[in-house]
Amino acid sequence: MSVEDIWVKFLAKIKSKVSLMSYNYIFKDLKLYSYENSEVVIIVPNNELLLQNITKNYESIIEDILNDITNDTCEIKYVFESDLSSLKRKKTLSSTNLKEKNDNIVDNNINDLNNYNNNLNPNYTFDTFVVGESNKLAYGTALAVAQNPGKLYNPYFIYASSGLGKTHLMHAIGNYIVNNSDKKVLYTTADQFSMDYISIVNSKNNNVQYLEAFRDKYRNVDVLIIDDVQFFEDKPKTQIELTNTFNTLHDNNKQIILASDTSIDDIKKLDDRLKTRFRWGLTESINPPEFELRKNIIKNKIKVYNYDLDLDEEIIDYVANNCGSDVRNLENALTRMCAYKSMMNVEKYDLDIVKEALIEFVEKPTYRTNSISKIIDVVAKHYGIDSSMIKGKMKKKNIAEARAIAMYLSRIITTESLERIGLEIGGRDHSTVIYSYEKISNELKTNIQLQEEIRILKERLRE
Repeated sequence: MSVEDIWVKFLAKIKSKVSLMSYNYIFKDLKLYSYENSEVVIIVPNNELLLQNITKNYESIIEDILNDITNDTCEIKYVFESDLSSLKRKKTLSSTNLKEKNDNIVDNNINDLNNYNNNLNPNYTFDTFVVGESNKLAYGTALAVAQNPGKLYNPYFIYASSGLGKTHLMHAIGNYIVNNSDKKVLYTTADQFSMDYISIVNSKNNNVQYLEAFRDKYRNVDVLIIDDVQFFEDKPKTQIELTNTFNTLHDNNKQIILASDTSIDDIKKLDDRLKTRFRWGLTESINPPEFELRKNIIKNKIKVYNYDLDLDEEIIDYVANNCGSDVRNLENALTRMCAYKSMMNVEKYDLDIVKEALIEFVEKPTYRTNSISKIIDVVAKHYGIDSSMIKGKMKKKNIAEARAIAMYLSRIITTESLERIGLEIGGRDHSTVIYSYEKISNELKTNIQLQEEIRILKERLRE
């Protein structure tokens, strides 16, 4: 099957699984670059937020569909359009002399390092950050750091669960400094820092020149911002270079800003020298937004992104109460409402229509006596497999089908959230639960045998 055929089939399937707005915004402009030796390379527009959205909310669906189309267990890699030329060069060079290949790759990497870009998102500013009780301390500290870089709270370490605004604050600090001074700012991620450094280790020639370019990029700045530092785990050589970079910047009173999904102590395989340095300044957490802040976030998102939504207070209260505390979940709910309004020609939302539009985001009041663990046990027993297989990673057809049925039943007969269902069934994300629910729902329309099996399982769950 050709790359073109795979992608045509993929787009057709994903279009039936997501909203029209999500398809147009997220999937329409993606391209399949290659499929070789179970590795799938997908080209993504140069939009860091888009890539984060894909990996956070849709990666499992993408993997399941591609595995189904190719009858393979695919490893998926995402590459920005701006990196495509480099990818093509590397692929062409695979058949050339190894020495020449290494020299060319290093030269290209050196050029990439020398091309300065602060990588800041101009939309993430202090003005667009919504402040409430749960994040006002972090906001105030971040603003103080921005106004006095290198003088207060150095380093400044922020940690919070995904979707609570730490990346927004980091970009806001960087944008404030850039707009109010001539200081040089660099935002990067732990992964990017690691990849840049690993290229030195892998190079056979010109590594001294490359090392100079690498250190000039990361040390010749006034403000270094590194996101997702938890991903420095299990990278001992990179951690040594990071320590040296940290020392150079800190000794010269340059501002260092760091963010993680977990506290410093919870990054288990981080060198003690780095942990000590991260504590030199100020460590701060961001809590999930309280109800009033969630309401204000909803109103702000509608305004900033110019959503075609005119919502009264009752509807805003409903969304804030029922769509989780993660800011991204609130954004996704608003995106869903926009798409539903367009597809269903809704002139103005009322509460009943909102409930219908957001059915996948809201817990359902159904049977309260059944836990997810009980559903897993009943389904496993019915299909003659062990419960651990449903929670595991095995992708054999009979196990995958039992797993999907367990997710379907968990959704229709418990009050648990999509996130909780995914967590209980092997740590999967909410998009996988949605995909499985919709898959079983569609099959039930025509599959009489499946209808009978679901009926039997429901009867057993009532016992």
